[in-house]
Amino acid sequence: MKKVNFLLLLAFSVVLSACNTNNKQDTKDNDKPTSEETYLGQKPPGLVPELFAPDLIQNEHRQAEAAFTPDLKEFYFRRRGGKHKKNTLVVIQYKDNSWVESVVPPYAGEPFISPNGKNLHLGKKYRERTDTGWSEVKSLGPMFDNEDLGIMRVSTSINGTYVLDNYKSDAIWISTMKDGIRQAPKKMDSVINIGKWTAHPFIAPDDSYLIWDSERETGSGKSDLFISFKQKDGSWSSAINLGDTINSEFADAYGSVSSDGKYFFFHRSYGGDTGDIFWVDAQFIEKLRPKN
Repeated sequence: MKKVNFLLLLAFSVVLSACNTNNKQDTKDNDKPTSEETYLGQKPPGLVPELFAPDLIQNEHRQAEAAFTPDLKEFYFRRRGGKHKKNTLVVIQYKDNSWVESVVPPYAGEPFISPNGKNLHLGKKYRERTDTGWSEVKSLGPMFDNEDLGIMRVSTSINGTYVLDNYKSDAIWISTMKDGIRQAPKKMDSVINIGKWTAHPFIAPDDSYLIWDSERETGSGKSDLFISFKQKDGSWSSAINLGDTINSEFADAYGSVSSDGKYFFFHRSYGGDTGDIFWVDAQFIEKLRPKN
């Protein structure tokens, strides 16, 4: 009789353990965002760029500068045209099982969200994530808020590296962290700063590569997107044009990679207040990376 009871208890324990495992797996799966809750519910692109969310954000005006939060449930960009006489910061958020658009006042700097999701960079300004949303607009500090720097876009890495453009010198600058102390920004070398109107940098979260746009005589159009990889000695490789699959006869700019590393976003301008946001599978980046 005792043997029967022991076997029944053992069987019950196995069943209970299986249920707990399934419950944990179900909880884990429930915590994972669905495809409808990320990327504005869009079907992912392949290796050829496609318009991003044409049913939600594309219209006759200019949309540029894509920035997602790490959970991929908030999408920030700038719009200009129509009633928006100046650049306006717009967000589309996943709320109550649908995507809702709203304007983000009062400052419409070029948006970039830090890898940890805690800061919304807006050029020389930024906002911090709080329990109730974004904080008031703050300055990056005297090191960046000076007459020599005309900052449009600031891109940040996990290590705290800042890469920024400077329209006053028509060049890209970099500011690193050393022993926990922010270093003064300095102009990057000539492998990056070649050509006219070199701007709008994106630094990889792990500092391994840099993407930017520039006007060059050898380019496809008014401006092209380029990439450079950090080498073992800390220097940057020669600039690589992203090619005619991405670059076109128009002005291609504002490149960035989603926080999960899967998709590359960029802007294509047709002149004036017209332009679109495109996205494409980001695997091309690894194909361009030099083999050591």
